[in-house]
Amino acid sequence: MTHPILSVDNLTTSFRVDGDWVPVVRDVSFTVDRGETVAIVGESGSGKSVTALSIMRLVQQSHGRIEGAITLDGVDLLGLDEAAMRDVRGGDIGMIFQEPMTSLNPVLKIGFQVGEVLRRHRGMGAAEADREVLRLFDLVRIPDARRRIDEYPHSFSGGMRQRAMIAMALACQPKLLIADEPTTALDVTIQAQILELIRELQKDIGMAVMFITHDMGVVAEISDRVVVMLRGDKVEEAPVRELFAAPKHNYTRMLLGAVPKLGGLGDTQTPRRFPTLDSNGTGPEPDNEADHRGKTILEVRNLTTRFAVRGGLLNRPVGNVHAVENVSLSLAAGETLALVGESGCGKSTTGRSILRLIEPVAGEIRFEGQDLMAASHAELRQARRRMQMIFQDPYGSLNPRKAVGAAIAEPMHVHGLMDSARIGERVTELLRLVGLDEEHALRFPHEFSGGQRQRICIARSLALNPSLIVADESVSALDASIKAQVVNLMLDLQRELDLAYLFISHDIAVVERVSHRIAVMLLGEIVETGPRDKILCAPQHPYTRKLIDAVPIPNPETRRERGGLITDELMSPVRALDWTHPATRMHAVSEDHFVREF
Repeated sequence: MTHPILSVDNLTTSFRVDGDWVPVVRDVSFTVDRGETVAIVGESGSGKSVTALSIMRLVQQSHGRIEGAITLDGVDLLGLDEAAMRDVRGGDIGMIFQEPMTSLNPVLKIGFQVGEVLRRHRGMGAAEADREVLRLFDLVRIPDARRRIDEYPHSFSGGMRQRAMIAMALACQPKLLIADEPTTALDVTIQAQILELIRELQKDIGMAVMFITHDMGVVAEISDRVVVMLRGDKVEEAPVRELFAAPKHNYTRMLLGAVPKLGGLGDTQTPRRFPTLDSNGTGPEPDNEADHRGKTILEVRNLTTRFAVRGGLLNRPVGNVHAVENVSLSLAAGETLALVGESGCGKSTTGRSILRLIEPVAGEIRFEGQDLMAASHAELRQARRRMQMIFQDPYGSLNPRKAVGAAIAEPMHVHGLMDSARIGERVTELLRLVGLDEEHALRFPHEFSGGQRQRICIARSLALNPSLIVADESVSALDASIKAQVVNLMLDLQRELDLAYLFISHDIAVVERVSHRIAVMLLGEIVETGPRDKILCAPQHPYTRKLIDAVPIPNPETRRERGGLITDELMSPVRALDWTHPATRMHAVSEDHFVREF
């Protein structure tokens, strides 16, 4: 009988807090066999990532303590000295970290960082390493890979940075791949390709995978066995089909109950809250919310945003990134328009261009009757009181040195809306509106969970009584149950305050819950737009069908074999300076449903 690649026995990891050792992972045991994928699932704070860091021996010795036994292919990892452990990291064990920006060195080129792994662990020369890096970048579908090898992490989008991290982790074809939320920041098509890539490597080299995630759709799609963690304890372990068919622990049932299922709403057109879960993970399905859409408040016509690409000896413009090309859309009061598409398609740039956080080069933006493209700085500042944005990373958009109450109050102070006493009362109102308490105003961002920080950002966006909120991937990094809570909160606020949302997301199952209409973007252009039920139930454009087909299904019995996804080439949005956009037009398929000719 073959021994497992990884064996974890009675792992307990503790951290020193005020002089005492506080365990955050307690007596956790599991194995991962050769060629097997074991999913470690649970919400934030369950101990998933700490378990992975313990296996890699990346817990700081001065503040952390690892007890138990960790064996990799017969080798006791806790007994190795640091030099031997460095050979294991990146060589025998590859790890994809959750946050790529903090895992990449901002002052070193991306290609150099990936090549460093090959030079260190596989003894490659510089030229050979460069060729292998190019092959890996093509493998994980980084467009224009030859040029992007020489760029720095800040010039990559979040999804592109994650793909570079995946290339780095797979560079040495490790015995064990630890993937810590590797696809959270990726759109569904890239996620499907990365999962397929991992499966192919498993077949080729017998690689074992420990897959940490909160996405039960991904768990159903890729895992053989599942370990469920709750507050540092393992509460359930079972083969994936058995766990989905008959979960035994209440917490597992709750996790499964919070999973959005694409197509679950049929042909209805109005948003619906996630079911409220009870201890058994079930709850009543809410009635459809009435559709109270009012007059049009936002009209965008032929919006175009480009970024110069510079090169040559004099660093002159040699081309343009066509980030947004001839985008037209409208949004009514109380309505949600979802903007969906792959990473790099121009979704976020569209949202920022509408608010003129990025300057468009052409087009018309009318908000509540005002021409924003012709607005002066002072007029634009006044208009932005009614237009707010919820950013993707709540921690990055909050000042770590400022208490959250002061952060929420700041817009009201800047615009001089009311006196200090009234502002304090308003901060308390806003915190309660998003489900937080008055005393939370005195705490700092690091003292909150990811879901709570996102609630704080929502509260801040409501401070100036806006009529339009641009929500840029506002729930993409949250656990399923926290995501459900935040989405329900946004729908409740929309109904109470008649808010319009431009909801930018790659999570189509969530988009189905929140949207009235959907616009699909590809390479800076809208290729299909229409009512939610028409787009999801009767997609017309091949790209829209590809997006929907790539959504993971949270049912291991319907696990799909994906063929050909990896080899799809992602076109570059970079064009020559003299390039002109070919004439295209949208065809009406049915009422309010339009598709671009293809």
